[in-house]
Amino acid sequence: MAPEAHQKAQHTVPQLAERTPSITGREIVAELVPPPQFEHASFENYRPDHDYPSQVAAVEKLKEFVNPRPAGFFSRRRQAKDDLPGIYLDGGFGVGKTHLLAALWHAATGPKYFGTFIEYTALVGALGYQETIKELRSAKLICIDEFELDDPGDTMVMTRLLGELVATGTRVAATSNTPPNSLGEGRFAAQDFLREISAMSANFETLRIDGLDYRRRNVTGQAVAVEPEAREHLVNTLLGRGSKVTEDDFGSLIRHLGTVHPSKYVKVIRDVEVIALRGVFLLTDQSDALRLVAFIDRVYDAEIPIVASGRPLNEVFDDEMMAGGYRKKYQRSQSRMVALTTGELPLHTD
Repeated sequence: MAPEAHQKAQHTVPQLAERTPSITGREIVAELVPPPQFEHASFENYRPDHDYPSQVAAVEKLKEFVNPRPAGFFSRRRQAKDDLPGIYLDGGFGVGKTHLLAALWHAATGPKYFGTFIEYTALVGALGYQETIKELRSAKLICIDEFELDDPGDTMVMTRLLGELVATGTRVAATSNTPPNSLGEGRFAAQDFLREISAMSANFETLRIDGLDYRRRNVTGQAVAVEPEAREHLVNTLLGRGSKVTEDDFGSLIRHLGTVHPSKYVKVIRDVEVIALRGVFLLTDQSDALRLVAFIDRVYDAEIPIVASGRPLNEVFDDEMMAGGYRKKYQRSQSRMVALTTGELPLHTD
């Protein structure tokens, strides 16, 4: 038996497609904190691009939002503007909106929650609407990253939920992803967000953040694809050293993601240190593509590197997808795929 074949025979490689986790409402609530990569996010360690003054201005505005100055009896401040309970971070992908949102969360005092839109809607699904209200009502601040604007039903539920919470004193900060048919290059239009949450729009001040995708400042524009032999050698080496690595056929993983609610993806990848994928191919089904986007978001949040063979990961979305209404979702995901496959792996294998 060849040494490589013998080595492979000694190891049973775990697969993500074998994981079908369950998640309870209480578990979702416990997870409503910034992801690991933003565990220490602060206004001080945010690195603004000084070519875009709006990034520096955003830090100062968010500091004021988290610690509003009391207005005196003779204050000339316009209360209707300055004391709005909601703030919306409007900017393209990769300008640091999530970092700033997490920094705001860390700076806030009192009960507070931080999660993606998917996590909050999953919480409503798990607990029910009224129980979710009871669970979140004590919060001084709720941060919503990647507010989904492409599901009218979920958007309506979230708008109603936020309306009730704001009425009892909760402050809200949000970013959004891209609504369908919004084809602006590299940014998320505030008017789309405010239109979709029309019942709540008067409560939000828009904070525009311009800039370039920071993930592309120091990386190439292409995800790294390795040869199958190199992927296999890396997987076996990692397993031999006790690393927590998984290996999946790309098609099998895509099919499996269709059987798991996106709110559970965080548990699918829990405790994994490296993800290996074989046979990456072009996707032609939009539902598959959107599930992959949600999965990559969770992998990126967890900072798990990916080693993949086949097609470069950032080339999995077909031309029709890249010209359609979800193009900015795909562009953001491409950016994250590049970062995940070009970053340094946790150990050397030579």
